[in-house]
Amino acid sequence: MPSFTIAEIAAALGGEAVGDAALTVSGAAPPGTAGPDHLAVALSPAFAKELGRARAALLWPGADWRGLRLKAAILAPAGRLTLAHLTAALAPDDAFAPGIHATALIDPSAEIGSDVSVGPFAVIGPGARIGAGSRIGAHASLGAGVTLGQGARIHTGARFQPRVSAGARLIVQPGAVIGADGFSFQTETLSNPERAKASGGAERLTPPDSEDWVKTESLGSVILGDDVEIGANSTVDAGTLKPTSIGDGTKLDNLVHVGHNCEVGRHCLLCGQTGIAGSVTIGDRVVLGGQTGVGDHHRIGDDVVTGAGTMILANVPSGSVLLGYPSQRMDRAIASYKTLRRLTRDAAAPRVSNSDASD
Repeated sequence: MPSFTIAEIAAALGGEAVGDAALTVSGAAPPGTAGPDHLAVALSPAFAKELGRARAALLWPGADWRGLRLKAAILAPAGRLTLAHLTAALAPDDAFAPGIHATALIDPSAEIGSDVSVGPFAVIGPGARIGAGSRIGAHASLGAGVTLGQGARIHTGARFQPRVSAGARLIVQPGAVIGADGFSFQTETLSNPERAKASGGAERLTPPDSEDWVKTESLGSVILGDDVEIGANSTVDAGTLKPTSIGDGTKLDNLVHVGHNCEVGRHCLLCGQTGIAGSVTIGDRVVLGGQTGVGDHHRIGDDVVTGAGTMILANVPSGSVLLGYPSQRMDRAIASYKTLRRLTRDAAAPRVSNSDASD
């Protein structure tokens, strides 16, 4: 396990190293569970009451590190990004072994950049192009014509269907699938879902004239921008005629689904179990809380935020903050929930008759 000196970590954080700056630690931990080889993270006095067996800690500016019986400390402001910078400095680089494993299957026509590692039983198809410094994990597969920019990190078991194109520094977590066929099927005559939509659900459905679902093939594949991250077991389906696209800096959590023909903007966050139906357009800097659902063909403007479990069934203007099923402005949704709770309390309260009131 790699170790880091207090001086090295302080330099990475832009903090001040005090005490024995040559002291080494192998990782970070909460104060109460930190051991001798950990850097205890206590960025405010409330977290420094118990520092476990730590010899060193990350503390707030001006902290009395000697009084906390530490041998060394790093003094840094408790900024919003301090913990992010700390974890980046200490993150182990052990997910990928160096070099190309003997069991990897790489087509002779694939172009592999410099300093690329490929893990056991990984498959890279014909015409694929892998950018310099990329890492391909064990059992990952990249189909024909896949293009990855420099510095990609493709973890164990990730799957790329043919012609997927990605920018620099892509991260794909284990089990994700990029470029699978879109879920698109047609019938010769109107299907029952189409009839139900046309009538608003008022029509009682009967067996349709045509029962066969005819598959619409996906010709468009997927385009991913720079600095995109795809979470474990998430899926991004290929477009029908044009590519499904995800913009620069957008991050997908685990178990997120982006349907065919979608266009997702820049620097969005799609949280766990969010499902985006086909042909949805999402603007920039949109944050969809966990289990948000978006119906097909809707447009979501820039800077929209949804709470967990929101169901979007219409277009959404830029800057909206939504909650509920169906979605509504968050403050109105919360007011509705409070009203419902009051109704149940009122129903449970004992009734007072007129005669009782006059006694």
